[in-house]
Amino acid sequence: MELLITNQSKEPIYEQIKNQVIALILNGELQPGEAIPSMRSLAKDLQISVITTKRAYKELEDAGYIYSVVGKGSFVAEQNMELMREKKLKIIEEQLSAVIENSKEMNISLDELQQLVSILYEE
Repeated sequence: MELLITNQSKEPIYEQIKNQVIALILNGELQPGEAIPSMRSLAKDLQISVITTKRAYKELEDAGYIYSVVGKGSFVAEQNMELMREKKLKIIEEQLSAVIENSKEMNISLDELQQLVSILYEE
């Protein structure tokens, strides 16, 4: 599991971890039942506090993305495919909202934006 943490982000480190793990699960890079690194191991690899990884794992577990087995570790939880689709759609909507806002700031018309999306979609 490859995670990239940046100190320049406004997002707290635990949120960066949580969001990247969610993305790995949603795009299928992490499969249900697959073990993820222990909190200590991840903290060591990322050179951060175990407390930070513990918070990220707790939030992932609370949201149903992972589960923990005492003495065995943490694993990717089974995901409801319809729920996963809804989560992916929500992410796409958030990203598109940001694109639309940036487009409006730059006075890019809806037609221009649609053309750009069409071109990129075909690639």
